[in-house]
Amino acid sequence: MSSLRPPQQHEEIAEFIRQEIFTGRYAPGDPLPSEAELCQQFDSSRGPVRQAMSTLRAEGLISSGRGRRSIVLENIPTESFDSVFSVTAWLRALGKEPGQNTLWIARQPASAEVAEALEIAPEEQTVAVHRVRTADGEPIMVERMHFPAEIGRHLLDFDADNGSIHRHLLRMGVDFNNVSRTLIAIPASAEDAESLKVDEGYPLLRLTMRCYTHSGQPVELADYRYRCDKIQLGMNSVRGASSPLWVDIPDSD
Repeated sequence: MSSLRPPQQHEEIAEFIRQEIFTGRYAPGDPLPSEAELCQQFDSSRGPVRQAMSTLRAEGLISSGRGRRSIVLENIPTESFDSVFSVTAWLRALGKEPGQNTLWIARQPASAEVAEALEIAPEEQTVAVHRVRTADGEPIMVERMHFPAEIGRHLLDFDADNGSIHRHLLRMGVDFNNVSRTLIAIPASAEDAESLKVDEGYPLLRLTMRCYTHSGQPVELADYRYRCDKIQLGMNSVRGASSPLWVDIPDSD
């Protein structure tokens, strides 16, 4: 298992500026310090500063600059990385009280889909988690997670109803470094409908998430199924920066 990687300087610079924006230190329309000023402030070379600014542009928080000082943009609150892979962190960031009802945690042989995502052999042992997640006591999503056995073993004696799974795994040294997410609409199965207190066939948003270490090793496959009336999505884009969103029209079955 990979050890937990400490933050790099460009990540620390980006997080500092991000928090300055979110707390109102820099308001929409305000110019940020110049590249030279940031290098001096953080005792950094230009490389980490430029990488940090590129990250903030990709998040839609600042303008592209193009030879001028970057400007803080009107912004929709963005997700921190912790909020991307941790439902508990996401709900707390929204001011909601996270809750969960763990249906089961168990060792389970990998299906073909899980094996492909985790890059393990079919039928190899994994640890699977099935929970219903709540916000302020109201069910909003069904959560199914699959972990390789060497990672998931840390969950077999963990009280998943009274703690964050991802925070626990971070403490165990799991390196959650980057994620890939895909979102589609599906009808609720009878099982999910009962868990979410909706009718069978009710529209759900299914988010499939794969988590990787810094070296690209898969550490988690998650399947989140949200009530479509309980979630809203938004994204900022800036000219000169690539969008994190991709849109596809899959072939019909």
